Amino acid sequence: MARRVNEYVGTLVAERPTRFGNFATLPLPDVDGAVSEARFALEELNADGVVLLSNCDGVYLGDSQFAPLWSALNEHSAVVFIHPGHPLIPTLPDVPGPLVDYPYDSTRTAVHMVFNGVLDDYPRLKVILSHAGGFLPYAVTRFCLLQSGLDQQGPSADALEATFKRFYFDTALSSSADALPSFLAFADPARILYGSDFPYAPEFVGTRFTELLDAGAGEQSAAINHDNAARLFPRLAYRRL
Repeated sequence: MARRVNEYVGTLVAERPTRFGNFATLPLPDVDGAVSEARFALEELNADGVVLLSNCDGVYLGDSQFAPLWSALNEHSAVVFIHPGHPLIPTLPDVPGPLVDYPYDSTRTAVHMVFNGVLDDYPRLKVILSHAGGFLPYAVTRFCLLQSGLDQQGPSADALEATFKRFYFDTALSSSADALPSFLAFADPARILYGSDFPYAPEFVGTRFTELLDAGAGEQSAAINHDNAARLFPRLAYRRL
């Protein structure tokens, strides 16, 4: 199924290369199959990157079983877009998973990756976390200080925080007047990318978050809306009117 999807989307990109990009689908938790499909998509289909979910059957992306995939993606200096999936916990009654559980899962896999050295071991990766990385902008100092205190032989809090800043982040559903100042204070300004979550979030929701981003991003608006992505995806860069 992953191959069928990737070949179909590859055809769309080939027909309209200035209109579409392609993050390839990988058949995790089949690691060997995912490595094979990543190589095919990046080498044969010229995919712009790959997309992963934050956990696979409850296994998070810092787990050692995924090392062969990270190694293959590192060889290609791949862009890896991580979108949250549902954690293996019960959904709260009357609270749909995407409202609170998805940001939680983005945070969980990001912390797991940093604490297990994925970004250090595979430095050529360019990893995008959707939705501003979940709760990272708000809680990253807590994670780093506590971890450095619990593991005093490991990286310092400052070193851990610098590693978290190596992620890229999109703005989808994360640019409210309350959240945006924390997001902009934490993230490297060159690594923030526009995101809308369309069509999964209703159109009016994405529109409102875009309005809030335009109102709050200030002088960083051009970089967030276009320029940072143009550097990350030079094939899709174009002269703005």
